Amino acid sequence: MKILLAEDDARLRKNIVYILKREFHHVVEVDNGQDAIDSTFVESYDLLILDWMMPLLSGIEVCQQLREAGFSGGILMLTARDDTADIIRGLDSGADDYLVKPFKMEELLARIRAILRRKEKDIEQIIQVDNLLLHVDSRVFLCNDTEIELTRNEFLLLEYLFLNKSRVLTREQICIYIWGFDFEVSDNSLDALVKLVRKKIDDGQEKSRIQNVRGIGYKLRDNCVS
Repeated sequence: MKILLAEDDARLRKNIVYILKREFHHVVEVDNGQDAIDSTFVESYDLLILDWMMPLLSGIEVCQQLREAGFSGGILMLTARDDTADIIRGLDSGADDYLVKPFKMEELLARIRAILRRKEKDIEQIIQVDNLLLHVDSRVFLCNDTEIELTRNEFLLLEYLFLNKSRVLTREQICIYIWGFDFEVSDNSLDALVKLVRKKIDDGQEKSRIQNVRGIGYKLRDNCVS
């Protein structure tokens, strides 16, 4: 499984990474909430392990933002808070489980296994905007119930826009999501890709589904069906 660990306690983070890798998980580690957000937008994770109190953004804020953006993987919250109200707040923010510090590594692994078992039974994530349907796991895109053939990069562009349908995405964010951190593509490459996708998903409406936000990037425009 691919796991993101966000924990600002360097010693605890090192120990958790060691245990997870010993269990043959692939682990990416960060030490603040903003890096957790950024990493999740460009990588696909089966599970996030979030410390409640982190620099820049708290675990609660990270959890809420990612759930609102459509993240469907597992989320396990780590914290020293053991008050019932705090536990409820953590779960209501979108976390699947809650582990109070200090804890034994055996319990951590058991909680992870339980979350992953539950997620394996989840129904595939489907995002709908008006008459458009995007099936995230099966990589299928439908317009008016008709499947639209997309290249890999075309699907990734739509996937990123759909997962962040209420947000303006910068050109850099989109390029990293499609081509990776080491991308060497020009602005024209992204513009050309957007033009190709527009031809496939716009049904002749006056305004394109993909809105150009001058000087920033793009966003998905909804309510285009008259």
